Parts: sequence; C-alpha cells; structure tokens
Amino acid sequence: MLKKIPVTEIRLGMHIHAFCGAWIDHPFWRNRFVLKDPKDLTLIRNSVIREVWINIDLGLDVPAQPESAAVTYETAAEIPVEAPPPPEKTSFADEVKRAGRIVGKGKEAVLSMFQEVRMGKAIEAEAAAPLVEEISDSVLRNPGALISLARLKTADDYTYMHSVAVCALMIALARQLGLSEEEVREAGMAGLLHDMGKAMIPPEILNKPGRLTDAEFDIIKSHPAEGHRLLEEGSGASAAVKDVCLHHHEKIDGTGYPKNLTGDTMSLFAKMGAVCDVYDAITSNRPYKDGWDPAESLQRMASWKGHFDPTVFQAFVKSLGIYPIGSLVRLESGKLGVVVEQNPQTLLKPRLKVFFSTKSRSYIAPQVVDLAKSAEKIVAREDAEKWGITDVNRFWVAETQ
Repeated sequence: MLKKIPVTEIRLGMHIHAFCGAWIDHPFWRNRFVLKDPKDLTLIRNSVIREVWINIDLGLDVPAQPESAAVTYETAAEIPVEAPPPPEKTSFADEVKRAGRIVGKGKEAVLSMFQEVRMGKAIEAEAAAPLVEEISDSVLRNPGALISLARLKTADDYTYMHSVAVCALMIALARQLGLSEEEVREAGMAGLLHDMGKAMIPPEILNKPGRLTDAEFDIIKSHPAEGHRLLEEGSGASAAVKDVCLHHHEKIDGTGYPKNLTGDTMSLFAKMGAVCDVYDAITSNRPYKDGWDPAESLQRMASWKGHFDPTVFQAFVKSLGIYPIGSLVRLESGKLGVVVEQNPQTLLKPRLKVFFSTKSRSYIAPQVVDLAKSAEKIVAREDAEKWGITDVNRFWVAETQ
C-alpha cells in the first residue's frame, strides 16, 4: 500500500515510491528506492519537495501514534494520475535555464546507470522514464535549447552527455516524423539507453585520445550487442528500445554493424537512431578530435551516400534547421554571426548573434539580428578556424545567460 507523508516524517528504512513534485526539483534521478543513507534524508528535507509517497509493503511505515493524536494519511494502491497540461511553447532564452538543469541532472543519471551496470546491477529502464519525460517536455517547449546545450560537452563527459543529447534529438525527430506521443517517448528512451553497452568497454579504449588499433575497434564494435544483452537481462525496455540499441550503427547500404542490415531490414527507430547518434558524435568534442560546426555536419552527412535513410535524414534536418543553433554563417555584408535561435516560419532566416567582420578581420560589437526582419541574407556557412575564431560557442551561449 502507498501512503503520502510529509518529508518531516521520512526516516531511514522507508521505501520512497514517488516524490510529490517535478522530477527536476528533487535531488535523485530515481523515483523509487529504499532510503538507507542519512545524507539522502538530508537532501530530501532540504529540497523544495514537501511530501512523498512511500510503499509500506517494501519499507518501513510511519510510527504508530496514540489514537488521540492519530494523523490521517492519504493512502492508495496506485498514485492518482492527473494529466498535466501540455507544455506551452517558450523562447530559447526562457527555456534554456531549465534545460540546463535537465541536462546536468540527466548526465548524472546516465553516469549512475553506467556505474550500476559496471557493478553488476540490472538496468531498470522504467526508472529513467521521468528523465525522458522532462527532456520531451523541454523539447516541446523549445527544441533548440536542450539540444544545443547537450552538444556542449567535454571529452571527459562525452559518453554520458551523448546519451542525453541523442535522447533529445530522437524526440525532436520523432515529432517531426509525426509519430504519436507514446512513440515519441519510446524514441527518447531508445536514445537515452542506446549506448549502455559502452559501460562494458574498458575505459582506456573508450577514452583513448589516439587512433584505435583494429583489435581495439573490434572491442568498441561489441557495444551494441553488449547493450542489447544488458537490456534483455534488465527490465522495462521495449522491443523498439532494444532494437535501437542493437542497430544504431547499421547503414542502409548494408555496410554497418553488427548485422549488416539494409534500408529494407532496418526499423524506422533504428534509422532514426543512426542519424541522431552520428550527428551528436561529429558535432561534439571527443578525446581524439574537436567537434564540427553543426551546419557543416549536416552538409557532410548529406553527402554520405548509403549511410542514412533519405526520408528520415530530411526530417532530421527540418527538426534542427538548415543552420542549427551554434552554426557560424557569413552574411551578404561580410559579417559573421552564430545562430542563436530558429525561426519557425522559415529555416533560412534564423536569429543570429553577429560579432565579426571579414572585411577588417576583427571582432565587432555583438549584435542580435533577426533575419526574418532584416534585409541581410546568409550566403554561406563559415569555418571558424579560417578566421582565427576559437570561441564561437560563447556567443550563442551568452545569449542564454
């Protein structure tokens, strides 16, 4: 039986079933666990959460009280479900701070999942559902905010942040393809768990800064099958989630791995996973290379014949924009700007932070330009290195502060 109690009455040995509040507002990535650590008790009481549901069949109950002072608690076999209102669209600037909290807590969640797998614990996919829900809601409010922040990762935290980023990319792509909201969340879960097999790869190989040997690459290539095995041995992962885990490195021309599937034998979700996984990989800083510009990455991916399903890839481009946030572009005036927000009406006229003159080859006072309201036009994407620019990201990130 479930019982709702104030956080002031929580004690060690109770089984926390759910927190009464948003997932992002409580200090744990899991919702259900037995409270064993006094530090966790302190974290709960110091959070904004004021009530929790406990499961008295799996842990301690509140102490019995004299009848004269007995308190009546709300009880239930299952927590009453109230459908929350759909998230309202917001601007990039309004969404980005919340998105930053989700990305940070999401990275911690994936790190915890990896650590648990390495300790021999089974994956409980359902425990990650609240994180997927938060990411899904954020992407619905403003797709660019969380997706762009998740791309900003260091080489050290790449593996964990990559899972968060691919989750968000899969959600945005699923909506662009017109999938149901249930399928959207399933796609998000698939993105979040697609690389769990990397928990079984030796860190010295996974994080090697130089070129892998053939033997090392063979070990890396085992991660889809290892991840699929882990999901099979765990609980809560759907067939589609397992499919993406096993087949996100397949290519439609049959040259991928581990099964050499083709466009005719790959599922839609696997085709989606292949696109989202590659995009985040090539736009992120890795132990052995710096990430590519987002617009350049889409252009390169479009040239890889036989790699991606054309319909899925076209939908992916539409979900991000031809010039995704963070892209460096040159205007007709010769000024350079970085994309800070998309224009929902036209992919060719985003908002830019203009900050560099190619004519004087020098920085200029940053200025936000909305191309939908300006005579300026983008004439090309640009290579930051060509102009000696090493800090492109700080201009669009500054827009988020």
